[in-house]
Amino acid sequence: MAAVASLSFSALRQCSDRKSVISSTWNLAYNSEGLRLRTSFSCNNGGVRASSSSSRMLIHCMSGAPTVADTKLNFLKAYKRPIPSVYNTVLQELIVQQHLIKYKKSYRYDPVFALGFVTVFDQLMDGYPSDEDREAIFQAYIKALNEDPEQYRIDAQKLEEWARAQTSSSLVEFPSREGEIEGTLKDIAERAASKGSFSYSRFFAVGLFRLLELANATEPTILEKLCAALNIDKRSVDRDLDVYRNLLSKLVQAKELLKEYVAREKKKREERVESQKANEAVTK
Repeated sequence: MAAVASLSFSALRQCSDRKSVISSTWNLAYNSEGLRLRTSFSCNNGGVRASSSSSRMLIHCMSGAPTVADTKLNFLKAYKRPIPSVYNTVLQELIVQQHLIKYKKSYRYDPVFALGFVTVFDQLMDGYPSDEDREAIFQAYIKALNEDPEQYRIDAQKLEEWARAQTSSSLVEFPSREGEIEGTLKDIAERAASKGSFSYSRFFAVGLFRLLELANATEPTILEKLCAALNIDKRSVDRDLDVYRNLLSKLVQAKELLKEYVAREKKKREERVESQKANEAVTK
């Protein structure tokens, strides 16, 4: 991705291949291990099946930690209603990825990660039939990971409010300034510099981009400067934002197909009702 301006949450390109599927987009990759985890899921009211060629090696990276199956079961217990497949397919992949991030030894919650996840979740669930159900799914998802959904929302909101008050210059000058958010970013920079106490992820990359977007920092060099200030590898961020753009593009496509399907089914039902009424009128 040559420039940060090439990404936009509000203006997404449609995929050229309308038959492509979402589930292969958000591949689960781990930088230091050089491993790629590909999963396939089947989720029904009766339960969940998961298959993976490399998950067994990764899932047990921390002794005594819950397994992916435990986390997914916690989610299903907390939210028992069926979820349309266009949303559920990606949700299932995200919860596996976030489980593996959460139970790495280097994991430590931070607000930028939270902002990234909240952004991904809200974009994924945009247009969900019920606002109440959407929030219930969010609560169940985060609690399944033994974390606090309220903290995610609060920290994401704080970062969004802070970013809206920034300029391109002030955004990258946080090391020389004082404040709650500045302190959070300094802590992340210190941990990222030490390598052992920071776990980079795609959610973190999306959180960074969201900060840039809200600060209207569209210059290509700003992302590079922000990554340098945070001691984050910009190449990883560029790659992961590209993946995220692709995910959103395919979601737009899938949701459009879903709308078309719903509209067709509605029209068929109306036609059946009209035909039934006409037949009843003839027989009278």
